Amino acid sequence: MSKLLIKEKLGYAMGDAAANLVWRGALAYLAVFYTDTFGLTAAAAAMLFLVVRLSDGVTDIIMGMVADRTSTRWGKFRPWILWSTPFLALFMVLCFTTPDLNPQNKLIYAYVTYIGLTLAYTLNNVPYSALMGVMTASDTERTSLSGFRFAGAFGGGLLVMGFLPDLVAYFGAGDDAKGYQYSMYLFAGLLIVLMLITFTTTKERVTPALDTSNNLGSEIKDLLKNLPFIIMPLLAMTLFFYYRDLPSGIFFVLVMTGMWALIKRLINNTSDDISRTQRDMIDLLTNKPWLILLGIGFLTMMFNGIKYGAIAYYFKYQIGDELMAGKYFIALLLVSILGALSTGYLSKKLGKRNLFITALLLSGSLTAGFYWVPKGNITAIFTLGCAAEFFAAMMPTLFFTMLGDSADYSEWKNGRRATGLIYSAGTFVQKTGGGFAGALVLVVLASYGYSGMDKTTIEASLPAMQLLMSWIPAIFAFIGAALMVFYPLSCKQNQVIGDALNDRRLNQSLG
Repeated sequence: MSKLLIKEKLGYAMGDAAANLVWRGALAYLAVFYTDTFGLTAAAAAMLFLVVRLSDGVTDIIMGMVADRTSTRWGKFRPWILWSTPFLALFMVLCFTTPDLNPQNKLIYAYVTYIGLTLAYTLNNVPYSALMGVMTASDTERTSLSGFRFAGAFGGGLLVMGFLPDLVAYFGAGDDAKGYQYSMYLFAGLLIVLMLITFTTTKERVTPALDTSNNLGSEIKDLLKNLPFIIMPLLAMTLFFYYRDLPSGIFFVLVMTGMWALIKRLINNTSDDISRTQRDMIDLLTNKPWLILLGIGFLTMMFNGIKYGAIAYYFKYQIGDELMAGKYFIALLLVSILGALSTGYLSKKLGKRNLFITALLLSGSLTAGFYWVPKGNITAIFTLGCAAEFFAAMMPTLFFTMLGDSADYSEWKNGRRATGLIYSAGTFVQKTGGGFAGALVLVVLASYGYSGMDKTTIEASLPAMQLLMSWIPAIFAFIGAALMVFYPLSCKQNQVIGDALNDRRLNQSLG
């Protein structure tokens, strides 16, 4: 039975509501918390966001491999949701806690707790994302499930993004450090309840055979041997992003050229003596839909992440009312729920690729319009923001359901289905995009001289906030629309692939 009950779709949605108490809370408020409450400089916070992305490059892939090779009576992916939840709740609180330490030790504390948060999020969200790919074999049901998922995500985001400023003011009573910490106690408790609902209400139905040709230990050792292929491109990108000078540019070009040559050599390797990890990587590198989605995931997170990262600064300093940022987030996220729930219907009418391109172009154009909004025109700000967000909400919904299509494509083409690895790459580029987006916000502010602890720097940094709300994110949306033109899977092709896989699985079960 491929049709999912509403109860199960809602249960699955609760998991992303919980995850977004962390994800959207960090996306929207962690930068301004670090600069204006914790006491980090914008440049130090930017480097922190970038460095943490390097750890994600390894942990997401390892988690995808581990999840693909997990076999319990609860399935492959559901157990990880249960096991990781306490750690996710703990680091959520620790990240928004301000200890009484000297500046150097504060920075160390920020690194440890933020890395801990991203690691716990990886243990939880990679299996959670992959779970959608095995709850049903129907691509139309996955589209519907993805809509429910992101409606839940926006609902969780609404709670943390919409009410955190008021909760900080209430619990802190003028002490923002205390207010943030106590607010996170509340959200951490809610996160645990919602994750338990997801674990108890969902079921894994697509059960590809477990590959026991190599044990997990040997696979991880093999991965570690190839670690430079993962770390070096990320390191080159991070250094060039942060320093933007000739030496870092030359290093970036050399690393990317070398990577291209090595990837080409790996793909052309006709030897049978290759490891499971290398075989998985070849499958991914020859999977055109997945490669395009990888770029799209990064670009859409840059688009949304920059906007969200700038909002708290924009309302605090451009508008002069930081509590209104919460009301703006509520408006955006209510519209986002409508956008996510509309995705399934609209994708049937237009097709996923065409809808994705339309959403990118319309949301990008409306966002660029922020540049001409007169200072203090609240009506125009809310109108443009909500209109852009309706289309932006479709992007993550489409992205994750299309990852499921790319997993089907890989299984159809190669006879192997590394669902966890495919989805881990998806969550990785989302987190990478979010990290780079947060860092870009801070880099742009720092280039205008912004310091959250020095109010005399605010006036000169106001143009940066205007750009961060308009043209800077819009550029990433337009690039994404151009890339999506080359996405090869149509609705008809997905149906053909799905039917072929169902026949293949039926024959295997009968055989």
